[in-house]
Amino acid sequence: MIKVLIVDDDPMVAEFNKRYLEELEGFTLVDVVHSPDAAQDVLQKKKVDLLLLDNFMPGRTGLELIRHLRTLQTRLDVIFITAASDANTIRDALSFGAFDYLIKPFEFDRFKQALLRYKGKWDLLTNQEVFNQKELDQQILHEQQHQAMEAESLPKGLTKATLKVVMDAIQLKKSDSFSTEDIAEITQISRVSIRKYLKFLKSIGVLGERMTYGTIGRPIYQYVYKEMNVDVLSKYY
Repeated sequence: MIKVLIVDDDPMVAEFNKRYLEELEGFTLVDVVHSPDAAQDVLQKKKVDLLLLDNFMPGRTGLELIRHLRTLQTRLDVIFITAASDANTIRDALSFGAFDYLIKPFEFDRFKQALLRYKGKWDLLTNQEVFNQKELDQQILHEQQHQAMEAESLPKGLTKATLKVVMDAIQLKKSDSFSTEDIAEITQISRVSIRKYLKFLKSIGVLGERMTYGTIGRPIYQYVYKEMNVDVLSKYY
């Protein structure tokens, strides 16, 4: 069984992660804590294989915790689950050996994908002591390369041409927040389709999202263009 420690300062998010984890076979929860210091206390007392780690927390960030653990040469795997979507944080997390990086809010399917990919690699490295180059390439390294290639492909149903049209419309609104309806009106593309593109752009950090309430109390999602992150789009065009 893979021993997991959940570290998140938001009790509700931590509880969701706990429930998600309980849906998957092969994992056992060691503890749920709400700060890096508490996580370090648990790590000193209990065996942990995998951290599900937030970044922004009281006292220290998740990155600071991992940096410290790496100086101790702690063999510990990490999946970041955080609202931090800026390139610098993601780059630092990967440089410290993060196995995966989930940006809040995320869906259960993405959580499941990350954990099952981790379990597949963990099972291989636990049950086989020696690999030849072919086995390593096919069973472990090839999977990493495949995931990297997938990350540079647009999600199913999205096209480069339409993405360009949506981005041109966003450029017109970039100094203001905007809604799905605003972009649909400019592009004359259905709101359902526009919503998919805005969701994708949010997932890669090009857009920020906030929720407001209209006069009748219905929530309205407003988006903000994060121009500093637009370079990430170059690999999708």
